[in-house]
Amino acid sequence: MDLQLSDVDDLCTGAAFLGAGGGGDPHIGGLMVKGQLRAGRRIEIVDPDELPDDALVMPTAMMGAPTVLLEKIPSGDEPIRALRCVEEALGRRATATMPTEVGGINSTIPLYVGARLGLPVVDADGQGRAFPELQMETFAIEGVACTPMGIADKKGDHATIRTDDPHRMEWIARGITIRCGGVAYFSNYPMSGAEVRRASVKHTLTLARRIGQIIRTARSRRQDPFEELEAFIATTSYGAARRIFSGKVVDLDRQTLEGFTRGAVTIAPDRGQDRPCVITFQNENLVARAGDDLLALVPDIITVLDAETAVPITNETLRYGQRVMVMAVRVPEIMRSPAALRQFGPTAFGLDEIYRPLSI
Repeated sequence: MDLQLSDVDDLCTGAAFLGAGGGGDPHIGGLMVKGQLRAGRRIEIVDPDELPDDALVMPTAMMGAPTVLLEKIPSGDEPIRALRCVEEALGRRATATMPTEVGGINSTIPLYVGARLGLPVVDADGQGRAFPELQMETFAIEGVACTPMGIADKKGDHATIRTDDPHRMEWIARGITIRCGGVAYFSNYPMSGAEVRRASVKHTLTLARRIGQIIRTARSRRQDPFEELEAFIATTSYGAARRIFSGKVVDLDRQTLEGFTRGAVTIAPDRGQDRPCVITFQNENLVARAGDDLLALVPDIITVLDAETAVPITNETLRYGQRVMVMAVRVPEIMRSPAALRQFGPTAFGLDEIYRPLSI
């Protein structure tokens, strides 16, 4: 399919939903994509199952603290410069790009790169949501080489990283990102079409677009957007979504530390609920608790929505007094294997709770 101007806002809304509160503000990336479409450029989204085995796909994305992104707007050259670093290291040109994660701005960065460079964008990603660190990818779990990695900033500075260890890649790139002012853009996990089919979470861009359509149109059709979201997600590879709490934001602790946005939000309950919900985050929401009750846990998606419109609220835009609905979404099976849970389950974030997939 070719992405149309009318699709962009829906895709950004759905990406914010899947971003679990993090991933960076997709509105900024959406404006960049709209600018390319208005300039007459084409954005072709391709099914991963239709990629040639020998295609060379280079994912592109942003890394850093989402709160910093609100003040350091990208020029657009950064992810392209990062991709060129990888091309130079491999001695080959990319035949496509794709998201590393579907959540937040990183659903839109490859769309912008695709428009600028005339590259198709693969309808898949490596997280099925957003995670804060570069080794937290299905690509890494399935054995895709993580480097060469290109990384660039707004000033034109750029570097190429080579290592066989995804954790080392994250450590090195995080240090560079901090010295770039808290935000940088990158390309990593270059892979073949065959590797994309084996190692990715498929069809997540079109999933995000459909989620955005439901949120946008439900009220005008006099439907409950929360019920529609639960019913739709039950038909996808995610398989389950459920409302877990509703109330008012009464406290917010949010800090930018070590290249991440860290903190917690406290939501006072509506009637019928006697304990507040506390959601802890590291860029993305990790765990939701009400007293001693565990409501949802990473890697499942915890997303905070406006109680009236169901529009997602990212962690950098949380404010005191917002009335919200909290939803949890079970992640696809590829993200629930023992190897996946070691990479981005509770223990990867220092949490003691035992992960049990969300049930309907």
